[in-house]
Amino acid sequence: MTPDTEPIRITRGPGGEVEAEGRFDSLAADILRHSGFLFEPALHGHWIRLPFDMGRDWENQHATWAAEMLTAARYPVHLAPDLRPGVPKSPTSRTPAMTAQAPPGRRPRR
Repeated sequence: MTPDTEPIRITRGPGGEVEAEGRFDSLAADILRHSGFLFEPALHGHWIRLPFDMGRDWENQHATWAAEMLTAARYPVHLAPDLRPGVPKSPTSRTPAMTAQAPPGRRPRR
């Protein structure tokens, strides 16, 4: 690896999927596979991503684990801040509304 090599970027895509992008060799590919990433054929190479619908915590743990292993192997890595474990959900995700009163038509019996 040379210092001017572009980093391997691990980010959350617009659809919520966790992806890895960049140039890497077979060792980096093996590290990504070992940490749970899938290599799907695409028009220009492979789409490297974590499985869908495993939950944000699982995705964050595996993305962080991949970044730590790649860094230990001396690869330049950029891990998106929202993929670190313990990061709260994005502000666009909403929690269910809570009401203090019973909905209309469901008044408590006396």
